[in-house]
Amino acid sequence: QVQLVESGGGLVQPGGSLRLSCAASGSIFNLGAMGWYRQAPGKQRELVATVTKGGDTNYADSVKGRFTISRDNAKTTVYLQMNSLKPEDTAVYYCYVDHFLGTFWGQGTQVTVSS
Repeated sequence: QVQLVESGGGLVQPGGSLRLSCAASGSIFNLGAMGWYRQAPGKQRELVATVTKGGDTNYADSVKGRFTISRDNAKTTVYLQMNSLKPEDTAVYYCYVDHFLGTFWGQGTQVTVSS
């Protein structure tokens, strides 16, 4: 099993920045891709960004140029740097990791963009 602990969410004004972190523990040998999804009230969960074990990244069109995903050298922590935040970025952000035992999810962290 893999446990994921997220941190870094909060309230920020439009145009501001936040950095989310997600640390994996447990059976962390040979983790696969890691990334972030988000879910706004009344909407389906959507992909935000992913990073493979090799460092390849992928972003939703809505966040390209504003968000940057990265992974630490140990490949067990994933970060999401969010700049130029907009009210429509308001959502609960969930990190995930692919593993040979399945896909594991964090508990979610709230990001609210409001003046």
